[in-house]
Amino acid sequence: MESRKSEKKQHIKQHVRLSSILQLILNISLVLLAVTLSVLMIEEIIYFVQYAISLENSQTNYELLERILIFFLYFEFIALIVKYFQEDYHFPLRYFLYIGITAMVRLIIVYHDNAMQTLLYTCSILVLVISYYIISSAASKKDKF
Repeated sequence: MESRKSEKKQHIKQHVRLSSILQLILNISLVLLAVTLSVLMIEEIIYFVQYAISLENSQTNYELLERILIFFLYFEFIALIVKYFQEDYHFPLRYFLYIGITAMVRLIIVYHDNAMQTLLYTCSILVLVISYYIISSAASKKDKF
């Protein structure tokens, strides 16, 4: 009976140790991802400054708008990683919805030639917005009680 309890405790310790190692690997990976995204975001800022300074802007407005939305995607992913660490290693679902909406808007701006595809993209944005509303209303009801 005693040996069975000690085996069970040893087994639990191994699981805790394994989960701690995996959590550490995940945290290190997310920090490296955040650094990489920060570098890419800084490159976009440099591009915007160069674009504003140059007198000959060869890019169309669509291309510039695409770069701006890519900048916001970098920003949102970095904010998601920050929230992950602030919320005790949990990703808030609403940040994924923000990222999805921004990504879909970017797709509409970049690939607007096919009307059916654009309609499907807008329907997906509608689904994401409805999802956000449901999550927000559920959270507000939870806070009331």
